Amino acid sequence: MSKQELVVLEGTGGADACCPGLLTAPLDEEQAVDLARVFKALGDPVRLRLLSMIASKAGGEVCVCDLTPAFDLSQPTISHHLKLLRQAGLIDCERRGTWVYYWLLPETTDRLAGLLTRPAGTPLPDHGVRAGAGS
Repeated sequence: MSKQELVVLEGTGGADACCPGLLTAPLDEEQAVDLARVFKALGDPVRLRLLSMIASKAGGEVCVCDLTPAFDLSQPTISHHLKLLRQAGLIDCERRGTWVYYWLLPETTDRLAGLLTRPAGTPLPDHGVRAGAGS
């Protein structure tokens, strides 16, 4: 993850400050570009499944040998998807002998959740029913 992506995801407050949400301040162009890279990594069904498999694994890490059989894709394709998740700062890995082990970087997913969360107690605007909505 780039330094700029970390700035977008960390917010401007101190380590204990909550991430600024999309509802508190508009993103500038650079922040939007950097954040879009992270969302793009999440915008593929295979990568979402890989992330879910890694995040939900008991013990906190999973061997690539346990990920690959779940897909009807070649090993190089799975490796490519895992590389994109690593570049987005969503997972990390370590080679141990022949195998590579992956784990979730929860600080990144927590920051994304914080960015998308409405501040507690903030009422939603009442826009009423718009024409064509729900039809």
